[in-house]
Amino acid sequence: MYKIILCVRYLQTRYLAFICIVSVMLGVATLIVVNAVMSGFSTKLKDRLHGILSDVVIDTERTDGFEVLDDNGDALTPQQIIAQMKSNPILRERIEAVTPTIETFAILQFRYRGTVIAKPVRVIGIEPHSRAKVGGFAEYLVRQKGSRTPSFELTASAIQRHEWNRKQWEYHDANMLSQPAQMKIEDPNSIPPPNLEIDKGIPQAKIHGAIVGYAIAHFRYRDDKGQTVEEVALEEGDDIIITTAGGQELKPVWGSFLVTDYLKTEMSEYDQSFVFVPLDQLQRIRGMLERATAFQIKLHNYERDKEIVTKELRMFFRNSPEVRIATWEEHQGPLLAAIDVERGILNLLLFMIVGVAGFSILAIFTMIVSEKYRDIGIMKSLGASNWGVLQIFLGYGMLLGIVGCTFGTFLGIWITNNINEIEAALSSLTGRAVFPRDVYYFKEIPTNIDSMTILMIDMGAVGTAMLFSLIPAWRAARLQPVRALRFE
Repeated sequence: MYKIILCVRYLQTRYLAFICIVSVMLGVATLIVVNAVMSGFSTKLKDRLHGILSDVVIDTERTDGFEVLDDNGDALTPQQIIAQMKSNPILRERIEAVTPTIETFAILQFRYRGTVIAKPVRVIGIEPHSRAKVGGFAEYLVRQKGSRTPSFELTASAIQRHEWNRKQWEYHDANMLSQPAQMKIEDPNSIPPPNLEIDKGIPQAKIHGAIVGYAIAHFRYRDDKGQTVEEVALEEGDDIIITTAGGQELKPVWGSFLVTDYLKTEMSEYDQSFVFVPLDQLQRIRGMLERATAFQIKLHNYERDKEIVTKELRMFFRNSPEVRIATWEEHQGPLLAAIDVERGILNLLLFMIVGVAGFSILAIFTMIVSEKYRDIGIMKSLGASNWGVLQIFLGYGMLLGIVGCTFGTFLGIWITNNINEIEAALSSLTGRAVFPRDVYYFKEIPTNIDSMTILMIDMGAVGTAMLFSLIPAWRAARLQPVRALRFE
């Protein structure tokens, strides 16, 4: 009992202990906030990656799509391949939905304020109904958000916008043709202008809808006041031209589409590069009818079924060495591994703050032992054992760690829960955005408080406090009573 009484008394009377408590508190709070923010970013990133890629992805290196042959040597269509996969009893019980897709590189062209803008994009041909069943698509649409039956159909306002654009172009072309000949200054060395007749050059846009990434259709910039301004470059009904490669020789091919919706995943990598178009239209443009370059699969239970499903699919495509089968985690393995490595290194560096508190405990405990030589000698002469004296100082170190961790945990959780308000206040105070929204299209800083992580941080901090109190405690325990009372 005397050990607990002495520990509490030292905690109340030794004001130097307050320095140790504050050091442990700040270290624990910092680790909790950093882990919560990094876990929030990691969780949100994994949700986006998982949603876009589905549970299991089957793709091929062949530019003309899968070539799976039946018993007669005829190539199977994507629907026939899906039917054969579902005929497998192991796969049928575990696969919830499958959708074929075509994904390829392309150049997107559109007009903005009279200027032709070209951007490299990843064009993806999909069947919207089956793609929505796989997940990770309809919930990220702007106009059709959460729809069970998303489509590329144009709304009345989009068609009206298209007709207005077409009349503007016709009016512009008519004015250009009606200009006097003397106003046209021609350079004899210049390239002759293209023929823009209906059957030559760039044809009139056909009614095929496309869903473009939000960052492609919206420009963000800062005005003179430093405020972020968002300007719409592509409205619903505006024309876009997609140029890609098709055929066995990968010759340039292109098709025209009308914007019908936007994809907003709040991940800049996707929002500024993805363009979704109807699968059948992309098949016609690339000259690969009844072909697909990938299948996306959703499982009933991902954690339980992923290994057996991927193993069975590898057996299914064993005669197609160019086919790759991987889970979404394997597809994004390097990125996810990099996040975990950065998180581990950052935790190691920030734990040095707790190490500073540990050295403070070591210094303060060494001073206490030097000052309390006489008291330690009297206690040992009255019957206190070496183990009892050791327990006093170890208990004192543990008590400092527990108090510091308690305050640090409450402070860290409070900062985490109010981090967006704190960020707004700091941005207003400094005049500069602490968390720029144009890096990630997140509305706020994502956080995720994990109770197990907090427990590990607290245990590490308490263990560090006890570890650094061990040397002074061992020194006090080995002190001989006669030596301590010699000069008293």
